[in-house]
Amino acid sequence: MHVTIPTGDGLDLEAVWDLPAEPPSMAVVLCHPHPLMRGSMDAPLIRGIAATMAGAGFAVLRFNFRGVGRSEGGWSGGTGEIEDVAAAVSTADAAHPDLPGAIAGWSFGAHTALRWQVRAGDTRPYAGIAPPISLTGDSDLPLPVALPPADRLFVIGDRDQFTTVADLEGYAAEAGARFEVMAGSDHFFAFRERQVADLLIGHFSPTG
Repeated sequence: MHVTIPTGDGLDLEAVWDLPAEPPSMAVVLCHPHPLMRGSMDAPLIRGIAATMAGAGFAVLRFNFRGVGRSEGGWSGGTGEIEDVAAAVSTADAAHPDLPGAIAGWSFGAHTALRWQVRAGDTRPYAGIAPPISLTGDSDLPLPVALPPADRLFVIGDRDQFTTVADLEGYAAEAGARFEVMAGSDHFFAFRERQVADLLIGHFSPTG
């Protein structure tokens, strides 16, 4: 289901709800990789995660950051993109006010979602798929001490090209987060969409 997300600074973002056949158990916002590296809500990993999670009973809102696809605006260096996450979360919360919410992202999306949580003081569950520890021209991940309390999961492939397993594992440990390594995967998790989605489903499920 295609929807439009209005941002706080006057832009309209392109978005899609992936919905289960039955009433959903949770509303999840899913954030895509770097806009300047061809990242979009239609990236195979993002689409695969959304479809698998919808099949497991989650309502998943994926969206294009400003300047991507049919979303208005343009790249803002990572700052305006935090506004995009805020707008997506507000849209998800308004659409499903009686459901618990969660947020997830891959790469830049994971990085930006975590920065939004710090800015908003938000404590909903979070899952970060291969977030770079540092993004040139953007910023480092927030210091673990700055993170508001939340159930968090970090996932990385043992062949990731941008962040070492040791660096992200150390960050996750300082943040008190769960940490999963996928053997044989690099940053793009090719053909492993379902396995990544299953980790998120387990993390976000009440029994996860």
